[in-house]
Amino acid sequence: MADKTATLAPAPARTQAGAARPQLTGERWHPLEIVFWLLPLVVVPLFPGYLVLGSQILIVGLFALSLDLILGYAGIVSLGHAAFFGVGAYVAGLLAVHGWGEPISGLLIAAAAAALLGFVVSFIVVRGHELTQLMVTLGIGLMLFEAANKAAFITGGVDGLSGVTMWKLLGVFEFGLAGKVAYLYSLVVLFLLFLVLRRLVNSPFGLSLRGLREGPRRMPAIGASVLRLQVRVFTIGAAIAGVAGALLAQTTQFVGLEVLGFTRSAELLIMLVLGGTGRLYGALIGTAVFMLAQDYLAGINPVYWQFWIGLLLVAIVMFARGGILGGAATLLERFGSKPR
Repeated sequence: MADKTATLAPAPARTQAGAARPQLTGERWHPLEIVFWLLPLVVVPLFPGYLVLGSQILIVGLFALSLDLILGYAGIVSLGHAAFFGVGAYVAGLLAVHGWGEPISGLLIAAAAAALLGFVVSFIVVRGHELTQLMVTLGIGLMLFEAANKAAFITGGVDGLSGVTMWKLLGVFEFGLAGKVAYLYSLVVLFLLFLVLRRLVNSPFGLSLRGLREGPRRMPAIGASVLRLQVRVFTIGAAIAGVAGALLAQTTQFVGLEVLGFTRSAELLIMLVLGGTGRLYGALIGTAVFMLAQDYLAGINPVYWQFWIGLLLVAIVMFARGGILGGAATLLERFGSKPR
């Protein structure tokens, strides 16, 4: 299912002018994809008590998609991606606190703010290699965390930003304690942005990103600007992370300092490793597996649940190359190659 987004069809397609161009695949929906997106709708009638957890999974899944775009497709390593998530959360939260609680415009403004930050810092981040990128992104995240902590008169500091009051969604649907509106709102935003990313990675720009990941030194030979591609994809990833942060602020109506924390960035990398990078669906599946396992194991043993998460991560890395989706693809390939 996910491998189709990374390939070219063998036969060229002809344009009206008669020139051959590569035919991109992955644009048609696989039946499993349709089932995948129908499953969240089943949660509403069957598990109404888990809608709050479900909305958290959807939001973090969107956050993981933003990192998968820059890491899995462009090969840019980031250990401070929570900086953009936190900026989006604080922008949306501060807008609501100061009298503007309209959800959709809040998402757009938060995305613009995170994109601006991503654009500015991208020129520093992309000039280094993997280790340098890790250190720079980590440093930016730590600086923003401490800045938000110091500016307690604006952000609330360690006490968090409270008083976030959202208006009715589309003027009709009110965010309630049951979490139904928040869940469906998060699901719609996630699906729409997934459609955008799915189209993006299947476009010539997406193919350029894969070329950037596989052979950055060869890209200038075909006339591609490595710096321009990296800055562009980093900015897009930052904007999507800002939307995820804004969603969290709007649905929980609270912004804590931990939205900028290192732990959030580290857990995001774990989710990507679990699901598989460079696949889009890997980010969503890894997020769901991690957060559901965390909720279940923490309920059994609130002290030692991290041991089992660590064991799961080691098992995935050792026995399923490419995460859960990578391991599933390997099994399907082996099964399909057997003579009948």
